[in-house]
Amino acid sequence: MIVVYTDGAMDGEGWSGIGIVIHSENNVEKYKLPIGRKKLNQEAEFEAVVRALRMCEERFPGEILSFRLDARIVVDVMEKKFTKNKTFQPYVKEIQQLSNAFPHIFVKWIPQTDNQQADQLAKQAIHLNES
Repeated sequence: MIVVYTDGAMDGEGWSGIGIVIHSENNVEKYKLPIGRKKLNQEAEFEAVVRALRMCEERFPGEILSFRLDARIVVDVMEKKFTKNKTFQPYVKEIQQLSNAFPHIFVKWIPQTDNQQADQLAKQAIHLNES
């Protein structure tokens, strides 16, 4: 099973970044990615999941994935596979399409304190927007 931690962050000016930590057998991969300006922090949270799914599709096709997120709204939407929020609908659609590459994807909400690595990477990624 591949365990994936994701997080999104945004500064006061709308610059956003995402952090992704992927644990596979004996390996840990860490990513900090700037994603430009967003209107809502939740968009960064969804974008982190989308990017992590793309990475896993390339590196671990057909594996079982376990996502660990501190964004309750993203966990709820992923479990229900639905949202009325028009801003989040494109993310939900893409997550559903990417999920087809995997036999099972588990999603678990975790407290922020258990997601510190992804959180720090997301915050660091914000500053890469300005470079």
